[in-house]
Amino acid sequence: MEAFDPELKKELDATLQARRELGTEYEPALVESFLGKVEQRIDGTVDRRVRRQLAEQQMSAARSSRSPAGPEGFGERFGFGIISLILAVPLSAIASGTAGVKGLIVCWLGIVAVNTVHSSHGWPWAARRRRRESDWED
Repeated sequence: MEAFDPELKKELDATLQARRELGTEYEPALVESFLGKVEQRIDGTVDRRVRRQLAEQQMSAARSSRSPAGPEGFGERFGFGIISLILAVPLSAIASGTAGVKGLIVCWLGIVAVNTVHSSHGWPWAARRRRRESDWED
């Protein structure tokens, strides 16, 4: 999906025109429909990127004798980030619909916090810290 997607812009224009014609009583259904189309576009883009990434990993694994990245590798963090962004669309709609801008801010702070905590497991200093903590448990 490009930064400027003419097809998606047409969909948005059509949704806005339909809202003008139908009035505010159909606004939630129109917004849901448009967000569903955006989500489908994002899913398609993510699927292509994930397939490309998997193909690259398989190619590099076939070319070298080393095995692909372990469970804490780039692929897991990347996949987690993509899934959280996909889920951010409906969560943002729900949060802003029920609590307005404050709800939207709280929603995105939570998304950022979850992604930060998940990605911190791959940081070298965090790995050293986990090893130190595990020494106390033995």
